[in-house]
Amino acid sequence: MSTDTAATPLAGQVALVTGASRGIGAATAQALAAAGAHVVLVARTAGELEKIEDAIFAAGGSATIAPVDLTEPESVARLATAIAERWAALDILVINAAVLPALTPVWQIEPRDFSRAITLNVLATHSLITAFHPLLKGSHNGRVIGLTSSVGASPRAYWGAYGSTKAAFDNLLSSYAQEVAGISAIRVAIVDPGATRTKMRAKAYPGENPASVKPPEAVATRIVALVGEDFASPHRERVDAPA
Repeated sequence: MSTDTAATPLAGQVALVTGASRGIGAATAQALAAAGAHVVLVARTAGELEKIEDAIFAAGGSATIAPVDLTEPESVARLATAIAERWAALDILVINAAVLPALTPVWQIEPRDFSRAITLNVLATHSLITAFHPLLKGSHNGRVIGLTSSVGASPRAYWGAYGSTKAAFDNLLSSYAQEVAGISAIRVAIVDPGATRTKMRAKAYPGENPASVKPPEAVATRIVALVGEDFASPHRERVDAPA
């Protein structure tokens, strides 16, 4: 891998990306690795993570797979312990993993479906912050990037289940950002990827032409740039399609 610091601005940094087996998570993991970071790839399925790891290795980057069920707080805590045994700090935490419940009127939301979304989209976020806060504090430039949705801030008919989890997600991360702003170097950004070519997008808009929306790589490029910026925390932005 190139030692050119301009080509690898994140050399020496450790990043963790959840939902790294596909979509925005996979693209972000590969982009972070291309920028020089060692990336810990987190998702439930080892086989899918291995494909991303192989792609990173083939491009000259470095990564470690961590098949973890984020809905189990004990598993997240064990992952943090394992990372702490190998590295003194975590420089970048990208919270991307999420689930989209069925789009339905509020009075028809299926409780089990809703509970699953709350567990992954909200409670797992709390588990990640709890487990990795000490490692983030150990970084000279800790960055937490949370992937959200516009329906969290702007409620939309039939999106109540998903939107409410993202509203809670946004609130949790914004509160954390304010709590750590004056006592650490940790900075938090909440990124709305906008319309992006992902499996979740295809589920929500089955009749849409995938080519009509931007690829995950466009979001990944912006995330890599963002982690190198000195932004006010909490920071929020939307990634629009390239002009």
